[in-house]
Amino acid sequence: MTSALEPLPDDRRLLLIKGGTLVTQDERLGNFIEGDVLIRGTEIVEVGNGLSAPDAEVIDAKGMIVIPGMVDTHRHAWEGQLRRINPNSPTLEDYCNATHFSFAKYYRPQDMYVGNLLTALGAINAGITTIIDNSHNARSGAHSDAAIDALTDAGIRAVHAPGAPLSGEWESTQWPGDLRRLKDKYARSSDSLVTLAMMAQLDREQWAVARELGLSIVTEFFGAGMAAELDALHEEGLLGPDNIFNHCTCLPDHGWSILRHAGVKVNVCPRSDAHYGLEDGVFAWQKAVDHGMQPGLSVDNESSYGGDMFGEMRVAFYLQRAAAHSARFHGQPAPELVSAAQLLKAATLDGAACAGLDARIGSITPGKQADIVLIRTDNLSVYPSNNALGTVVHAAERGDIDTVIIAGRIRKQAGVVLGVDREQLNRATEESRSYLFNAAGYSPDPFAEHFAPLHSC
Repeated sequence: MTSALEPLPDDRRLLLIKGGTLVTQDERLGNFIEGDVLIRGTEIVEVGNGLSAPDAEVIDAKGMIVIPGMVDTHRHAWEGQLRRINPNSPTLEDYCNATHFSFAKYYRPQDMYVGNLLTALGAINAGITTIIDNSHNARSGAHSDAAIDALTDAGIRAVHAPGAPLSGEWESTQWPGDLRRLKDKYARSSDSLVTLAMMAQLDREQWAVARELGLSIVTEFFGAGMAAELDALHEEGLLGPDNIFNHCTCLPDHGWSILRHAGVKVNVCPRSDAHYGLEDGVFAWQKAVDHGMQPGLSVDNESSYGGDMFGEMRVAFYLQRAAAHSARFHGQPAPELVSAAQLLKAATLDGAACAGLDARIGSITPGKQADIVLIRTDNLSVYPSNNALGTVVHAAERGDIDTVIIAGRIRKQAGVVLGVDREQLNRATEESRSYLFNAAGYSPDPFAEHFAPLHSC
């Protein structure tokens, strides 16, 4: 489905991005109307004007906007072949019926591979160079191996967080014991693009296993229903920078104070929270910012909508502004209006921090890994680009992305994701989807308004 990727470039390979409009996300460097980026092997070595390297491969970035690779801080990659199966899903229960309680329990390892590969390649196509893969369908060691192999074959940077399935049966020894095997097999090198975490709810025993192995812990956290447990966890010293909390809807101020004091990392889900009506349906960006936190942005899943960060940035921008304008109009205290710059930072540097990778990625900074995206500005929908931040946040689409570089390796060039055998990928996807539909007894209807529940949550 993908041709064998070339190895990551070694220090003999020089790559020079020349003449682009650089949005570095590095406060010390600032931005460049026309700037250059010199990459040696996997690493950025110099950023500036008029750079030259006689032996370098040159990418002419004139007329392009150059940004750090975007980071999706919460994605259920295994659901790739279920894209848009339930576009009008009104509730979290409805989402569960269309994924966990209908198809998930029938997934074979090859279905995990197909789902993860589709998601990873789609992310790369959309300029997402890193994902935190919330893999809550780890039914066996073979399932987890297949999911990780797909991420590796796609060439994406990923934090793979396997977790216990929500329905069906799985190997009794699989969870969380298999984490030790996975770490031994896949996490031996600090240079690996795919690293490990654990996906688990508020479970002290499971958290202890993750911490014994030195892994971060990813948790689906809903504030109204779960905030009462924070005091005890905090008093026991069980909250810290190795915790990554998704959603954080409806969390009271006291809870936010605990998360900030403990250093818990947070990501918010503009589309998901509104789409599924998670608690009050309001994404937690404003609350996080009010408490001095800088959350990442996340797509969550593709079973109802598209898998790109452009959509998240735009929905976040307008939901926050709508709430602020409404408060002001009704004479209530109103927050400062969010800016395009804030949201691009959330999709890049803040996302990298949420993943625990901000020392390596998230900005175009010498010494960091070269995860970089080049966006064309000559397409009719974005030309002319009078403001780089506005173009990226408010106008650009995945079709405007010319080049995607991950750890110095070019994964998308001239608008095409490299090394993908579409015929083979399509064939594997159709086989997987057909098998899952048949196993679950699902009859697809391309015009259905609602997913017909096959099983009850």
